[in-house]
Parts: sequence; structure tokens; C-alpha cells
Amino acid sequence: MAEAEQKKGLEGVVIADTRLSRVQGDIGKLTYCGYDILDLAEHASFSEIVFLLWNVRLPNKVELERFKATLVDEMCLPEDELEGMYRYPVSAHPMAVLRTAVSALGLYDPAAEDNSPDANLRKAMRLTAKMPTIIAAWERIRSGKPVVEPREDMGIAENFIYMLKGHEPNQTEIDALNVYLVLLADHGMNASTFTARVVTSTDGDMYSAITAAIGSLKGPKHGGANEAAMRMFNEIADFGNTKEWFEREVKGKGRRIMGIGHRVYKAMDPRATVLKKHAEALCDYTQNCKLIDVALELEELALADEYFIERKLFPNVDYYSAIVLDAIGIETDMMTPLFAMSRVAGWTAHIIEQWHDNRLIRPRGTYIGPVDQVWTSIDER
Repeated sequence: MAEAEQKKGLEGVVIADTRLSRVQGDIGKLTYCGYDILDLAEHASFSEIVFLLWNVRLPNKVELERFKATLVDEMCLPEDELEGMYRYPVSAHPMAVLRTAVSALGLYDPAAEDNSPDANLRKAMRLTAKMPTIIAAWERIRSGKPVVEPREDMGIAENFIYMLKGHEPNQTEIDALNVYLVLLADHGMNASTFTARVVTSTDGDMYSAITAAIGSLKGPKHGGANEAAMRMFNEIADFGNTKEWFEREVKGKGRRIMGIGHRVYKAMDPRATVLKKHAEALCDYTQNCKLIDVALELEELALADEYFIERKLFPNVDYYSAIVLDAIGIETDMMTPLFAMSRVAGWTAHIIEQWHDNRLIRPRGTYIGPVDQVWTSIDER
């Protein structure tokens, strides 16, 4: 039998039908269930996006209020879960903490192994609601501060900043974080979403699938890119001259600019366009955001360079999301967990969708190792 055509990294390979999101990289367009991301970013709350992805339609007013209330009701962590987090080493990376804590959540859910539609919706609600609390609680724990419980009168974005900082956030921060959560909620068959669907295809439970997705998101070639971009911006700021850094590191050494370029987008990432505006607004508000100037100047240098022009390399969502999160006051190593806090909406939606017509995802590899080897005894080797 002839070997199947190989696609490295599964590039261009279609693995499933989906109604959730569509990425049109050639024209720089992203839609959720048919709605343009630019419209959603301007008008929708994160709760509406979660409802949209789980139900493939927008909620009416009564449904939305009920849905938001249920989300907030689910935000508190089990007491044993929180006590367990106090025993984690404070040096642990926040993504490792999130991965561990989410896995542990399954231990406190008697329906963890129930993969029925109703049970999976309940688990999706539980995971989406509790991940912001886990992330905020860990930042408080590792900083030696008391954990702040969520409030019933606040939504997801507002509650997260409140639990993180211990005081009510301003509206500029809330709006920026809400937009961030809306923009990153889903994005086609990306690596972490694919990971979640692979685990689900084995009839695995939702906690296992989300834990695996978090592990996939952690890497710097996926969700960890925002953290890498922020470290790069700080490096350039310390260097003191963006143009000289660009000439030395990028042109001279061939170094990659973190947050510029995308596997799918060959036009401007629409999410980056929206986040750029919010980054500028936040930095104007705080008057304490030196890195926005670095980001703007570096983007201008890259987009005027033949190498980037020929390859159609533009800022992606990680580029300006790093600036937005930094302006809100998010520590650099906490940025990828916030990516997960948004993307869990899409992960759970894909898991639910996978269950509608579930089949084991089992790709093949092309064998390139030695052949016709002859066994020799241990004394003859």
C-alpha cells in the first residue's frame, strides 16, 4: 500500500466539520457562528460569547441574565481544591498550576465521568466559571496575599480583576479585558483545540480534555507567545533603541519577532487590530505604559521591511494582547493563563460538538527508521 500524503504539522489537513468559528486567513477575517469578530468585540460581553459558542446562537435578554447568574454562582472553588493550591510550590509556573488545579477539579465532581450532553454542559459551565478564580487565587497565594472571593454583582471580567487586585476595577480595564476574552474565545482547529478534540475522541472526560488542552496552550509556539512577546518588549526597552535592536537581532541574527506572523493569517489578524486600539486607550489612561511605544515602533519597522512584506507577516493576537494585559497589571507569566481563561469557552464548545459525531482521531506517521534489522544476542552487541 502506498504511503498516505504527508502534511507536516497536519498543515491544511481538515479533521472535522465545525459550526463554531471560521478563520479566513487570506483576508484577515474571523467569525464565531457566522458573526464577525469585529462586531462581537464592539458589542458583546464574554458571557454572550460563551452562550453563543455552546448554543450556536445568541441569547435573548432573559436567557443572558440567567446564564450570567449561573456562571457567577459557579465561580467559587471547592474548599479542598483551594487548600490544595496552598501546598503548590510558589515557584511553579502559573500554567502548570492551572493545569494541575483544573485536573484536580475533576476529583470533586461526582459527574466527572458522565459524558451525557447535560452533564457536559454542566461541566463546561463549571470549568469556564472556575478558571478565572483559580488564576486570580494563585496570583494572590504566591504573593502572600489573602484570596479574594468572587462577587455576585460582577461579571467574569470585572470579577477577575477584583479577585486579582482586591479592589473594584475601573471601566477602562473591564472593557479591555472583556474584549480580550471575546477575541480569544475560539480560533478554528488550533493546537490546543485539536488536543481537546483528540482526547474527547477517545471517549475521555471533559476534565481530561481541558487539562490536555492547557498543556498544549502552554508552549511558546501557541498560547505562551504572549508571554514571550512581553519579555521581548522588555528586552528592547532595556536595550534603549528599538531600531538598533531590530537591525542587530532581527536583520543581523535572523531572530524571530514574537507576536508577528501566523500559520493561518496572511493578512492583518483582526484581533490584533482591536487589541491595538485598547492597548493605546489603556496606556493613555494609566499614563504608565512605556512598552506601547516599543510595540508601535517595532511593528512599523517590521511592516516596512521587505522580508516581512514578502512573507505577509503581520502582528497577531499575541502582540498587542501582551501590552493590554500588562497595562491592566497582569504579571508576564500570568498572561498565558488568561489566554486559557478565554479559550476554555471554545475548548468546551468543541468538546460538546465532537460528541455529536464522535470518532477516534488516529492519524498515521511515515516510518523513516531502519529496516530488516537482524537480532543479535546481548553478548554479540
